[in-house]
Amino acid sequence: MRPLVVVASGVTWDGVKGSERQLAEALAHHADILWVDPPVSPITPERFRGGTGRMWRPLVRRAKPGIVRLTPVGPPGWTRPGVRSLTWPLVRAQIRWALRRAKRTPDVFVACHQHDLLGRWNAVDVLYGTDDWVAGATLMNQDAAFVLKEEQAALRRADLVLAVGPELAERWSGLGAQPVVFPNGCDPDAYQEVWLTEPGGVPDGFPDRVAGLIGQLSDRIDIGVLEAVADTGIGLLLVGPREPGWEPGRADALLRRENVYHVGAVPFEQLPRWFARLNVGLTPYADTAFNRASFPLKTLEYLAAGLPVVSTDLPASRRLAEETPHVHIASHDFADAVVKAAGSEWTPDVVAERRSVATRHSWAARADTFTRLAGFHTGA
Repeated sequence: MRPLVVVASGVTWDGVKGSERQLAEALAHHADILWVDPPVSPITPERFRGGTGRMWRPLVRRAKPGIVRLTPVGPPGWTRPGVRSLTWPLVRAQIRWALRRAKRTPDVFVACHQHDLLGRWNAVDVLYGTDDWVAGATLMNQDAAFVLKEEQAALRRADLVLAVGPELAERWSGLGAQPVVFPNGCDPDAYQEVWLTEPGGVPDGFPDRVAGLIGQLSDRIDIGVLEAVADTGIGLLLVGPREPGWEPGRADALLRRENVYHVGAVPFEQLPRWFARLNVGLTPYADTAFNRASFPLKTLEYLAAGLPVVSTDLPASRRLAEETPHVHIASHDFADAVVKAAGSEWTPDVVAERRSVATRHSWAARADTFTRLAGFHTGA
């Protein structure tokens, strides 16, 4: 029987396919996976089977080969002070129920958030930090002091601590942990056929040269950078969901421009056709503590699609720029760098060089590293 890895995610399986899900899918080549969604309140309309009722019991179903998905039920208002102390004992009980149902015990338990799940499974307990949760607390309307308290407890319980970058690793080291830097990856195979794909449709008269942002439009994005790119007259393609509270006045004005096109949320499997429309990929993150500790997936995904990248001055992007000349770091000259990159060379050798960087940072390689660190390498 293959090892069993429980992945308690901070995001639902149905959400944006980010680092937690992509790592879980890569690990499924080595082990069986029990994916645990964040809990759902029974007063929230059911959205898991296309129904309109309520979810009163935990839901278990097959997500993909080798991956079973558990959606636990939490109390109404489960994130609120005074209620959340009930939430995680309930979630733990439902995970135990799912394990008993499968007649399995976990070999590795991975918590992708700081909540109270680790230290109870007779398994290798892994805390996987894909972001700096304390720095991002205000973005999530959370109490930073409480998040820090939870984080400290999780660090104490973890046998293995993984931090997405040196910035988070340094902060956690200051809390007494011994984190391993474990950067995000990408799936180069998902973009192998980009240039054989019919590009996504844009409005008639849209500019031929197109810069694009593939990802969520949220407070993490510097809208001033996007406005400057649009000012150049180049096409600006935005692919991904928009958070309702993100720059309501300025964003509306930006999206009304004739050379700006917002596609909205797109399933992961359909992303290659939009990458095929681009001449350059954008990583326009604002300069915040949360972003400085992050590792944007999109930068690697652009490279996997054979695209040059222009990024604001993020530490993770700067490290990639040291590996390859195809990641350009820019600040006040961001728009000029985008125009220049959009006209850069597109020979097969150049595209292969860009893709080779992404291949070095593949999720398959990250999964190999994870199995070694967690001590269950199977030789798969």
